[in-house]
Amino acid sequence: MINTAKLKAKLKERNMTQEELAKLMGKNPATINAKLNNKTGETLTIEETSKMKDILQINVSEMVEIFFAE
Repeated sequence: MINTAKLKAKLKERNMTQEELAKLMGKNPATINAKLNNKTGETLTIEETSKMKDILQINVSEMVEIFFAE
């Protein structure tokens, strides 16, 4: 499960919205929003997680905290 609070903090730290993140990822903002907020039961793919990591400059320990939260 995604730790959305930490991911949103990372977005804020980069002065970026979910919509801007989605556009940089080449994805529909509604799709990313639904996946981040677990609205449709869909989860992020490895490719999407990797793109977020690169765009938001997330290090390995932050990846565990954000993308592999219990």
